[in-house]
Amino acid sequence: MLKSLYSGVSGMKGFQTKMDVIADNIANVNTMGFKSSRVIFEDLMSQNTSTASAASNNLGGTNAKQVGLGVQSGSIDKDTSAGSPQSTGRALDFYINGGGYFVVQNENGEDLYTRDGAFSRDNQGNLTTSDGFKVMGRAATTPLTEYTDGTNVDNALAASGSLSALTIPSTITVNGQTLNYDSVSVDQSGLIVGKYGSQSFVLGQVSMATFNNSTGLENVGGNNFAVSSNSGAAIISNPGDTGTGTLISGELEMSNVDLSSEFTEMIVANRAYQANAKTITTSDEMLQTLINLKQS
Repeated sequence: MLKSLYSGVSGMKGFQTKMDVIADNIANVNTMGFKSSRVIFEDLMSQNTSTASAASNNLGGTNAKQVGLGVQSGSIDKDTSAGSPQSTGRALDFYINGGGYFVVQNENGEDLYTRDGAFSRDNQGNLTTSDGFKVMGRAATTPLTEYTDGTNVDNALAASGSLSALTIPSTITVNGQTLNYDSVSVDQSGLIVGKYGSQSFVLGQVSMATFNNSTGLENVGGNNFAVSSNSGAAIISNPGDTGTGTLISGELEMSNVDLSSEFTEMIVANRAYQANAKTITTSDEMLQTLINLKQS
């Protein structure tokens, strides 16, 4: 049987995978914090019809004669570059101006990581994602520290690397007096300051995670990523520390999908798929010619 038939089939399968990736990228063009992917192809093993030979006294060397046996998907890489910021005006919407990921915790207590900073307060004051996952960081110590320009933030927060769910309570009690929540602000370093009555208090600090190989993170849905065996463990730090970006309140990160590139790759994938299909039909015609030799 002609090897070109199987090479054509492998090519069609490969470009089907490429189209699947392109379609997913385009489908998520408006998904907050989405990271686009690309397919990298590799050739399959080749069949040697003759081996290479070295030069001798009377004859020069010859190269091997090889016939390739098709193509395969070598990898599907993730583009972790930052998407463009979109202004929202919401105090609890955050854009990471640089590297790093927010740390969130799902209902099973597992830590996940996201670039989607669309947060909100639930009925208990927890800072959560749109799926209800709790946003993690350094919680305020007890009693709460009143915030002024000269506040020693490190003394007002739990030890660095000690993560817990961040909370913006509806009421706090200070010196026996109950104060009601008025507003909240988050600065570039992730420091959460809540205003209660006429006073402001340190409530916590949003933490960030970086990885030795962020492209190795696995998509788990809901705009979240999970650690894999090739991403490395999460390195927890504060916004603005080495390797992490600062936070910008009132903005969200858009998808980093480039539609012009995706449409170009779609055309290439479509034409390449057609070309591979043509090699199969041409191989079939050659086989039909061979069969007709017996009939003639």
